[in-house]
Amino acid sequence: MTITQLEYLVAVANCGSFSLASEKCFVTQPSLSMQVKNLEEELGVILLDRSKKPVIPTEAGAIVIRNAKETIRSYNYIKESVSELKSEIAGTLRLAVIPTVAPYLLHRFIPDFVKRYPRVELQIKEMVTSDIVAALDRDALDAAILAGGTCPDHIIEEELFNDRFYVYVSVNHPLYERANIRIEDIDVKSLLLLSEGHCLRDQILELCQARRRASAPYVFESGSLETLMRIVDHTSALTIIPEMATDFIPSQNRDQLKPLAKGATSRKIAIAVRRTYVKRSLIEALKSSILSVVPRT
Repeated sequence: MTITQLEYLVAVANCGSFSLASEKCFVTQPSLSMQVKNLEEELGVILLDRSKKPVIPTEAGAIVIRNAKETIRSYNYIKESVSELKSEIAGTLRLAVIPTVAPYLLHRFIPDFVKRYPRVELQIKEMVTSDIVAALDRDALDAAILAGGTCPDHIIEEELFNDRFYVYVSVNHPLYERANIRIEDIDVKSLLLLSEGHCLRDQILELCQARRRASAPYVFESGSLETLMRIVDHTSALTIIPEMATDFIPSQNRDQLKPLAKGATSRKIAIAVRRTYVKRSLIEALKSSILSVVPRT
């Protein structure tokens, strides 16, 4: 039994497919299949039900996979501990970032990170919060950058910085002439929202909860803040955006950006890991690079 065999087994269980698992592990499918088969022969049990689509663990397989995950984590912790002892920051860091943060933050810290930690392989995915939690649970991620307060209790969140909300309003909207806008003055009928699955959508609806069921002449939802702002530019609507997105508004449109009046809320950007995470030195390096380029308030 080898760590590689256990990693391949867990990969198949996570992907539900030998072909997808082989791609994830950067190995040929015959090689991966042979390693899993050798593990089954050594243990004397069938670990995966190959007749199912997707492939699922057998009863014995579920037990082995659960213990395999703990073994892999312990193995990685040994390597991480040795690296820390030698004052080395090295290894692979699998990071997810929510879509309302990724376009506005990644370019700020990645150049510094790769320069300071050349022996770290940074693997980044853009994912919504629910997918991030699921990926952390199955050990497919090491960490995530997301909105604080959106993860279940078994995920640890550490706040990085505060991100205020602003209103981006059409020049044809009645609130355009305001210097700032109170949340209670926003009519949800003219408010454009991100599509379901984005935690920023839920936070904004919570802000406007009193009128969230108001009817509207049309409904438009998008997975992109940039798309929402372009729609605002050509309608009489408005949307709410985070402060980190405001740097990318063209100078000719900045008069459409209105601060929310005092008392309105913001979101907290946090780094999230499982309670049993092991790559502590890599996570600390990531935090250091992020905090070096953003204010901590």
